[in-house]
Amino acid sequence: MNSVEIKNELNELLNGQNIRTQLSVPQLVERATARGEAVLTVEGALRAETGKYTGRSPKDKFIVEEASTKDQIDWGKVNQPISAEVFDNLYVKVVNFLKEQEEVFVFNGYAGADKESRIAIQVVNEFAWHNLFAHQLFIRPTAEELPTHLADFTIVSAPSFKADPAVDGTNSEAFIITSMEKKIILIGGTEYGGEMKKSIFGIMNHILPQKDIFPMHCSANVGEEGDVALFFGLSGTGKTTLSADADRKLIGDDEHGWSDNGVFNVEGGCYAKTINLSAENEPEIYNAIKFGAVLENVVVDEETRVCNYDDGSLTENTRVAYPIDYIDNIVLPSVAGHPNTIIFLTADAFGVLPPISKLTKEQAMYHFLSGFTSKLAGTERGVTEPEPVFSTCFGSPFLPLPATVYADMLGKKIDEYGAQVFLVNTGWTGGGYGVGSRMKLSYTRTMVRAAIDGKLNDVATVQDEVFGLHIPQHVEGVPTEVLNPRDAWADKAAYDAQAKQLADLFNANFQKFTNVSEEITSKGAPLVK
Repeated sequence: MNSVEIKNELNELLNGQNIRTQLSVPQLVERATARGEAVLTVEGALRAETGKYTGRSPKDKFIVEEASTKDQIDWGKVNQPISAEVFDNLYVKVVNFLKEQEEVFVFNGYAGADKESRIAIQVVNEFAWHNLFAHQLFIRPTAEELPTHLADFTIVSAPSFKADPAVDGTNSEAFIITSMEKKIILIGGTEYGGEMKKSIFGIMNHILPQKDIFPMHCSANVGEEGDVALFFGLSGTGKTTLSADADRKLIGDDEHGWSDNGVFNVEGGCYAKTINLSAENEPEIYNAIKFGAVLENVVVDEETRVCNYDDGSLTENTRVAYPIDYIDNIVLPSVAGHPNTIIFLTADAFGVLPPISKLTKEQAMYHFLSGFTSKLAGTERGVTEPEPVFSTCFGSPFLPLPATVYADMLGKKIDEYGAQVFLVNTGWTGGGYGVGSRMKLSYTRTMVRAAIDGKLNDVATVQDEVFGLHIPQHVEGVPTEVLNPRDAWADKAAYDAQAKQLADLFNANFQKFTNVSEEITSKGAPLVK
């Protein structure tokens, strides 16, 4: 099928009597509860369960191999190719399936708060709660924008349609397939809302570099003086928690672009983890859970409808989606100037990286390309305890282009605007997973605030002997013994062995980058070879 035929099929669906377009939040809540898709909690939030798919399903994500993009995409395990024929056949099946449904829900909006570089998106959903999810997470059009809205990309989502791998050419019943040429994202077999969010981010990661805009998997906030901070890291490393600061205004919690004008949010909402959520530790997120918010897989008492955020029996990856204006301290529109501080967040399951360290430009490039963290329980299917991983650019599952494209853009931005870069370990201390303990959030907050306030720019440091990282010798409000990870271990020899093991993993992983400058590999890599 060509693009015209694809469009005609979509138009036929969208002109059907079962289409419900641009419903309001109350209308979508009513439809979701009436259809039995979800229930209301005592706070008025909508809670849905996503079945066996409680996280992203990376083995079921594909990009259509097409003439215009064949030589652009970084093909491999992350960006799996699939044929146009497979896409076309599934597309027709899904569209016909949706035509037969009693109701289908459509949201029209945008991705990108910067009007110069945003894309118009359309989300077509089998489920009302999925459409509410899209309404709250993407950028909602104004009444003036809506009549002229014309989608650049369309998500077509039918979770109840399950593929037959033997017939349909997929890996399982679930599929998330993007056609860059036909500008369609096709989702089926999975009810996890995050697939829609991340698919759009993948599109932006393909489009923005072509406009010389750096796409970033990070959260961002801004201080009263206009000082901007970025927080890079995978799910569970603290992006949302650390960027939701009562003393700073939130730009966005997960996905941004950095253009010549400054930083802008890709989304219009937040998608925060809720496991062990409390009003004391994360008040901004806790207070955002109210009418219009969408909870995923949070355990709720059937009678009282009270949420139990400590219960991970359905999944550790419990989530809440809410519009950004559910948080008080925000910037609207979600744009700001150029970053002063860049924070790389890692949850080190080895327990050997410093809780905070300063990075040279070369080290920043190296650690950005390495993207070391620990994959936390529940973020993806089958992950039950932390697994050390290297996720290039702190977001390899969402990067369709070669990693060096994004790394080169980061290096250029550091040169142009002189941002200070820090590596922050929100993982384990005093031992690895199962022996040590998770870094105290209060300490992490104190160190991050010191970095953002510029208090660590000229502080005395000691260089770590294994990784070459520059560890501040003093951070007000943080015990000195916490700053140097080796001091936190009772068994120093065990620390040395564990640190050497992690350094070996860093060095082995970096060998896959064959076109990185010698300056980065020599000045950024661990000292221990």
